[in-house]
Amino acid sequence: MRESRYFRGLCVVLASIAFVAGIFSLVNRMGGYIEGASMSVLAETTVQKATSDFTEKSPEKKNNKVEKVREEQKTEESKAPKKEVQPTTSSGKNYPVIEKQFLPDGITYKNISVKNGTDFDLDVGSELKESLGFKMKKSQQVQVLIFHTHACESYLKDDTGYYDSNYYPRSTDNKENVTSVGDEIEGELKKAGIGVIHDRTQHDYPSYNGSYDRSYETIMKYMNKYKEIKVVLDIHRDALGEGGEAGKVKPVFTYKGKKAAQVMIMTGYDYEGGGEFPFWRDNLRFALKLQKTAEDMYPGLTRPLEFGEYTYNLNVCNGSLLIEFGTDANTLTEAKRSGKMMGKALAKVLQNN
Repeated sequence: MRESRYFRGLCVVLASIAFVAGIFSLVNRMGGYIEGASMSVLAETTVQKATSDFTEKSPEKKNNKVEKVREEQKTEESKAPKKEVQPTTSSGKNYPVIEKQFLPDGITYKNISVKNGTDFDLDVGSELKESLGFKMKKSQQVQVLIFHTHACESYLKDDTGYYDSNYYPRSTDNKENVTSVGDEIEGELKKAGIGVIHDRTQHDYPSYNGSYDRSYETIMKYMNKYKEIKVVLDIHRDALGEGGEAGKVKPVFTYKGKKAAQVMIMTGYDYEGGGEFPFWRDNLRFALKLQKTAEDMYPGLTRPLEFGEYTYNLNVCNGSLLIEFGTDANTLTEAKRSGKMMGKALAKVLQNN
């Protein structure tokens, strides 16, 4: 009997404990709170459970999931269309592009002009009557070399009328620099059946200094390999204007309603202290004939021809010229358009030789 009473008492106690625990659980799930020591016990239990849950999950998987989300965000951002910011003067970070069509200057003859920076008494008409110092062959042999002493010279991408204060007109991307102008010339010569090779070596990268020494080595390499090379063209991009708030000058003309960069042909002279230059007069005649032909075909395409006391590797043969296509204020499209025109004019000069 005594054992039975003890057993019933124990059941009552256990039932009471279970009831209290049930009430505690119900209150906890309903968002209630428990004061005093019970709250501390609950907090400790919760912390232990959270710690247990964290340690059970692999940190590596957790990081991988985060990185996956980041990569997905990057992918979506790359797909999103990017807003094109147009230059404005109000920001103070853009400077003006000054469009200018260069007109005849210096010695003029019919539709061409020459700026003579030498002591040579130049008679343009008489020089044009003389034949070139070389004769092109009717064959597919390489007879023309196109190269770039300063291949990284580049252009503006858009014709906005302004350039950014951070604008750096140099690029190692041959789709954006002056070598793409050389591509246009090359294409026109090939269409005319003239054998040509276009070297795209960046002689001005990574160092600008020594560019002409390095391009000279390139010229010699090709002339030794292709013995029939008669014409050597160094294609450049000019730069005019003070820059900054004063702006940059953009030499431009319009042909059939489209803008194109004006072109400046340069040829040197055998001046005192300039080294041996036995071909300067042949080169001068070549330059004059190309200038005249270009102006006949595309009036306004050329700036005045530059004849000065310099060599610039032009003494390698009697068909060597340096040609500047626009400036850093022209767009690449304008420069390439001029490259195509000049290529056609050059082909005509060489075919009629």
